[in-house]
Amino acid sequence: MKRIGVYTSGGDAPGMNAAIRAVVRVSIAQNLEVYGITAGYLGMLENEMNPLQLRDMANIIQRGGTILKTARSTEMMKPEGRTKAATNLKNLGIDALVCIGGDGSFRGAHALWEEHQIPIVGVPGTIDNDIFGSDKTIGFDTAVNTALEAIDRIRDTAASHDRLFIVEVMGRNSGFIASYVGLAGGAEEIFTPENVASVDKSIERIKESIRRGKTSSILITAEGQKPGRAYDLADAIRKKSGMDAKVCILGHQQRGGSPTAADRILASRMGAAAVDALMHGQCDIMIGTEGERLVQVPLDLVTKNEKKTQMDLLSLASVLAT
Repeated sequence: MKRIGVYTSGGDAPGMNAAIRAVVRVSIAQNLEVYGITAGYLGMLENEMNPLQLRDMANIIQRGGTILKTARSTEMMKPEGRTKAATNLKNLGIDALVCIGGDGSFRGAHALWEEHQIPIVGVPGTIDNDIFGSDKTIGFDTAVNTALEAIDRIRDTAASHDRLFIVEVMGRNSGFIASYVGLAGGAEEIFTPENVASVDKSIERIKESIRRGKTSSILITAEGQKPGRAYDLADAIRKKSGMDAKVCILGHQQRGGSPTAADRILASRMGAAAVDALMHGQCDIMIGTEGERLVQVPLDLVTKNEKKTQMDLLSLASVLAT
C-alpha cells in the first residue's frame, strides 16, 4: 500500500477536520501518500482528488465543517456509479480509503469493497450519534454543547416571562441529541422518535409543576422526519390546554462551530486508528468506541443494525424534572 484516499461524506460534523488531519499526518509518518477527495463520493465520480501534504493540515484542528467539503450523490447508489468511482480511484493509484461519515456513507464504502475490492475503513462522523457499533461519533459532543448553551439562554427568558418554551433540536431518526440535551438542560419533557410522548400527559405534567410553584417550563423535541415538529406540538398544546408555547428551532447551528476538546481527541484517535488498520491489512470495518476503548466493527454489521437511544436517560430526565 502506497497511496491512501480520505474523504468526508454526508452531513458535516465538528471534528471532521481533526480526523482528516490525523489520517494525513499518520499516513505521511508511515511513508504513505495521501489524496484528499473533494465532496465525498461526488469527488470520486468527477475526479476531484488531490495530494495532501503536512502543511495542508496546519490550523484546521479547531475548525468546524470539513476542508474536503461534503455532498450527497445519488449516482453512487447505482452499480454503474460505483464502477465509475472505483475506476477513477484505481487510475489514480489509490490503494485504500478512509471514509469519514455516517450510515449512508458507510453503505457506499461497504459496496465499494464488496463490488471492487477497494480496502476501506470507516470513521463515524455525525452529530446524531446514531451509528451502530460506536458509543460516540465525531461531532456529537459539540452539537450537544451548542444546543445546551442555547437552551440555558432560553431558560433565562422563560423564567423572566413565566413562559413555556418548546426547543427543537436536530435528529431525524435519532433522539440522542434531544435526550442528552434534555437531561443536561433540566427539560420537563423530551420528545424523540423512539419516545413518542403523549401531549395530554405532557400537559398534565406541566400543570402539576405549576401547582407546585413552577412558573416556566422547557420541552425538548427532536425534529423528526422534517424540521418544524415543535410548531405542531405547540399548536396541539394550545388547542388542548389553552397554554401558549413559544417555539425555538435551533437548526443547523448545531452542526457548526469549533469542535470541543472531546471531539478533537476522539477524531484524532479514530483517524490514526483507521490508517493503522489499513497498514495491518484490515478493511471493510469501522473504527468505533466501546467506553474509552477503540474497537473495530465490520461495516456489514454497522449498516444492518440500528442504534437505539438510551431510554434510561429519558426516564432519569423525567424524574429529575419533577
